[in-house]
Formats: sequence, structure tokens, C-alpha cells
Amino acid sequence: MSDEARPPELSGGDLLARLSDDMVRAKKEFFGRGPEQAKSYMLDDLLFVVMRGGLTTAEQTMLRYDNEDMVRQFRQLFENDMTEVLTGLVERATGRRVVNYQSQIMFDPDIIVEMFVFEDASPAGD
Repeated sequence: MSDEARPPELSGGDLLARLSDDMVRAKKEFFGRGPEQAKSYMLDDLLFVVMRGGLTTAEQTMLRYDNEDMVRQFRQLFENDMTEVLTGLVERATGRRVVNYQSQIMFDPDIIVEMFVFEDASPAGD
């Protein structure tokens, strides 16, 4: 069985916890700072990873000068470049193919939502 076709080793709450931890690690690695909290939710063919906190010092400074749109635009550009890395992380953990990915950042409170859409509905038992 190839790595891509291998079913995930974890399921349910353990899988969701792993996805949250993996996403925090990825954010820390690529942004230099990661979220303070993360929680994942899966429903049928959707995965949501909700992360709180973790703005960089530069982003916090930009927000103090009312540049929310610039922070959001930078994050979106960065997420566009990171799509393959993040979807690959989710595919390896779940054993399912991701067909779409979106990211959104909100402020006050600082929340980032990553949404992944899978090719098929959740296998029975999830």
C-alpha cells in the first residue's frame, strides 16, 4: 500500500488533536511564531482548524497602525504559497485527498481558521 493510500493510524479525537498539533508546528516553523491554541473539527468532507493568537511582532505593529488589510493580504499570500505543504500535512494525517483549502484571519480576538475540503465524505466510523 502506498503512503498516499495508507489509512490514518489515528481516528476521532486523537486524529483531531494530531491535526491541531501538526498545524501549530507548521505555523511555528514557517511564520516563526505559532498560535497559542488550536482545535480541529471534522464534519463529513470538511476539516476546520481554528487557531487563536500567534501574530508576529511585525503583524501586531501593523495592527496598531490600523493596517488590518495589509496583515490579512500578507497572510493570504503566504497561505497561498503554503497550500501544498499544509494540504500534504492533512492528507498524510487523514489518508484522504484534499481538493480545496482556504484560510482566513480575524482580529480582536486574533483567530485563524483553516478550512480543508476532502474529495469524499468521512469514512464510516469517523
